[in-house]
Amino acid sequence: MKVAVSFIKSLYDEKKTIELIDSTSADYIHVDIMDGEFVSTKNYDFSDIKAFMEGINKLLDVHLMVRHPLDYIKDYASLNTKQIIFHAEADEDIYETINKIHSYGIKAGLAINPDTPVEQIEKYLDLVDTVLVMSVYPGKGGQKFIPESSDKIKELNNYSDFLIEVDGGVNKDTIDLTIGADMVVSGSYVCESQDYEKAIESLRN
Repeated sequence: MKVAVSFIKSLYDEKKTIELIDSTSADYIHVDIMDGEFVSTKNYDFSDIKAFMEGINKLLDVHLMVRHPLDYIKDYASLNTKQIIFHAEADEDIYETINKIHSYGIKAGLAINPDTPVEQIEKYLDLVDTVLVMSVYPGKGGQKFIPESSDKIKELNNYSDFLIEVDGGVNKDTIDLTIGADMVVSGSYVCESQDYEKAIESLRN
């Protein structure tokens, strides 16, 4: 089980939080970008993220909660980015967006909100590297895991050739609900703890 850590909800400022994540065994730093349109919150500009990531070694797992993901890909591809994930519900052509991400030699992920059924993205599953199951409604950290997300994980396991990632409300009490996933994203559970490494290891174990 791979673990990506999101820094949007923390006891510390972003720079210190990211430095702390970078010093752990986490596989990736999960970068949540919100535009204030696709979700009600607007958080960071690219210049903020670029500054936060100076001197950081871990690869980035970039999650675009934005209405127009095509506008963001070039910038985020210029960082130490492993994959860029965008939403099936966004206002862009999904084929075009996947191809644009892949054109930078970066893995492409497709996220689905709790209300979006798997069959809605079935025709794209051969093209993406990752499917991100949102186990909360996107837009803010610290929400409770939606138990029905487990059914989506099971359903996605009937297909092959992509990784299953789960994001939202993941902690030591809900980790068993993510069985069948290849990777989880955890934010406040890790970043509001006193010991990031201990929290990460509790998810893996």
